[in-house]
Amino acid sequence: MERGTDRAVVHAMLPVYRRRAGSEDEDPSGAKLKAWVESTCQMVEFGFINYHKPESKPQVAIFWINQKGDKIPNGHIGWGEKRTNFMKTYLGHQFVFEDVQTGEVLLEHTIEFTGVRAIGEYRSSIEPGADKSSEVHDGVAGMWNSHFSVRRTFTELGFSKGRLPDDVFASMGAFNYNNDKYKSLEELTGVFLNTWEQDVKFIQIPWDLKVVWQTRIKELVEAWAGCDLENTDMYGLRRYDEGARLLTHVDRITTHAASVIINVAQGNLSQPWTVEVHDHADRLHEVVMEPGDIVYYESAKCLHGRNTPLTGNGAYYTNVFSHYRPTGDPEWYLRDNPDGTPDPLIDVGECELVGPPDAYSSGSVQCDDPRIGLHLSPSMFTAKSGEDLFHWWQRVGGGLSEEREGHHSEL
Repeated sequence: MERGTDRAVVHAMLPVYRRRAGSEDEDPSGAKLKAWVESTCQMVEFGFINYHKPESKPQVAIFWINQKGDKIPNGHIGWGEKRTNFMKTYLGHQFVFEDVQTGEVLLEHTIEFTGVRAIGEYRSSIEPGADKSSEVHDGVAGMWNSHFSVRRTFTELGFSKGRLPDDVFASMGAFNYNNDKYKSLEELTGVFLNTWEQDVKFIQIPWDLKVVWQTRIKELVEAWAGCDLENTDMYGLRRYDEGARLLTHVDRITTHAASVIINVAQGNLSQPWTVEVHDHADRLHEVVMEPGDIVYYESAKCLHGRNTPLTGNGAYYTNVFSHYRPTGDPEWYLRDNPDGTPDPLIDVGECELVGPPDAYSSGSVQCDDPRIGLHLSPSMFTAKSGEDLFHWWQRVGGGLSEEREGHHSEL
């Protein structure tokens, strides 16, 4: 069991941490078991990010402290997230990090678990009073046009809600818990996250752990998308804090065909922070997630975001994103749908609001065709242009305003 595992999922562990004991004839000396414990339970992957002196961006020297207390040179770390130094090491190993120019000791660290830690701090992007409305307008207009570039679809609606297997959730939760104190500011540019108003935190996933998680989750996404997929990208852990907003967008077209959003942790929310997904007819759905929930989505095709600010005193929301595409086909988006692909659900007949206007993922909107599901937004908003997306961003900027609750557009 990994350190930091939540009590609710202590029964679940990833297959890599399981070993079925053999008979004494198979391993009479116990050497195989000892080797497995050393390689699986004592060896970990840990990364270090250099954010020392952002104005000059010098390298940082790494030293391993051996059992005699000697400092053994172990290379250098370049500046920034892209030059993160991941290493295989063992629990209890000690490292010292120094400024290569001055010899100043910047950090001393003892390995306790798989993880990542920054040396220094990345700069905040907050700009009090900044007006980014022009950039937002142009950004969503571009995304509106981009979502028409994808020909192929996989499912009727373009998204669905599911649940992470307990062993993967346990592993992600433990990693988040252990590394929470080491989270750093995420390196971000542009306006698709409102970093001029609210910083976004980040915990980078070590390479080997990323492969384990992404490959395991791929089985779920393949079953949902109905085709063989290959890993392309996994991103996170990203922690949003009170006031965070994510602009409507689509993802990278060559690599992000079928994807999942994974909620690892959340807390102190005063209202659900719904993930907004537009289906193949551009109708808005708002999906409520709890820790361990996943949302499958066709992320290069279906517009998605979280335009309503995250609300609550001290609210936080931590996600992982995993992306895939059809195996061996970087131009998948140019293809016609293969035989047997479900037709996109375009016409669902008449729809009406039958529940509270602030109830999400509960069937508050019902349509003649029940395949539309439970997540249609009570706003009954359907985008017809990039201008509509911009107006939506303006409309919900203060949260659940009276305007939002009372306005119901045609689907």
